[in-house]
Amino acid sequence: MDKYVAYVSTYTGESDWGIRIYDADLKEGRLTEKEHISITNSSYLTISHNGRFIYSITDMGVESFRILKDGNLEAINKASINGMRGCYISTDYTDRFLFVAGYHDGKITVLRLNDDGSVGEITDEVFHKGIGSIAERNFRPHVSCVKMTRDNHYLCACDLGLDHVKIYRLDTNTGKIKLADIVRCDQESAPKYIKFRKDGKFCYIIHELNNTIEVYDYKEENNNPVFNKLQTIATINSYHAGDSAACAMKLSADNKYLFCSNAGDNSVGAFEIDKETGLLTKKFVLPISGDYPKDIAIFPDSKHLVSLNHETDTMTFFNVDLENNTLIMNGPEMKVTKGNGIVIMKVKDSQE
Repeated sequence: MDKYVAYVSTYTGESDWGIRIYDADLKEGRLTEKEHISITNSSYLTISHNGRFIYSITDMGVESFRILKDGNLEAINKASINGMRGCYISTDYTDRFLFVAGYHDGKITVLRLNDDGSVGEITDEVFHKGIGSIAERNFRPHVSCVKMTRDNHYLCACDLGLDHVKIYRLDTNTGKIKLADIVRCDQESAPKYIKFRKDGKFCYIIHELNNTIEVYDYKEENNNPVFNKLQTIATINSYHAGDSAACAMKLSADNKYLFCSNAGDNSVGAFEIDKETGLLTKKFVLPISGDYPKDIAIFPDSKHLVSLNHETDTMTFFNVDLENNTLIMNGPEMKVTKGNGIVIMKVKDSQE
């Protein structure tokens, strides 16, 4: 029988348990805590594409872990990013490089990865420069996401301070990145995350401040990236009256649906993805019974969802019915202090 586990990253305070590990019950759509890992202020974590390692932000830089057969983690090593604590972390599709986004210092850090999962030396450091359109929060660069295109040619860096996404060409020999293009977003939109569909043809950019998702098609022509905007769709309902900020964005395992969360509105939205055009059709935007859903996770069958509510220190669980467009609470909430990120994965039999 397939085994699934969930990893939740949190800020640390009274305890130093920055990563919590849960057994995931796919049938019931619930999580059961089984273990915790000592790490400071895990603001984000990611799983390697080969499914063998986890990399996490920590106060002093990044930390790597080996995923064991039971889903527990074994520490490998730590590495400095030579800057302020990051907010997002990802690997390229060959698991040879690790990318860290710096919200506070507007920096992208590239580090080499070794075959044993350990983090090696820094291969490049790039600081964004410029002035944003909002004089308080977005008056300077804030790199919020770094994600490779599916062809593994370009690193896309969302900067919600400068309202654009910088596209860097990755040299897979040296680990250096060089600016190739810029996707310019609306002023005061604050692009936060970018996600690519598995086939690599379409990408989705969620904007924190104007509560929208933009759909782009992507291709490479004459060794250059080409992004063409196809659609802009709201992450909240038209009747919403209060302040809201778009938060998380996740694709379902089958890439048929896109889910997002909204702080302030404290809701989750579900959108159907057109297979041919990549365009989105809203299914629902409904409340999550918590405050500030900083991240969400969709179970592999797309029938259950968990919301990680940062301000109320809870996880709330829901049954998802995409035929009838409903989101129904599934059992009691669970206590999780200052949750930042959550991911559910299948543990492979070959894990060691």
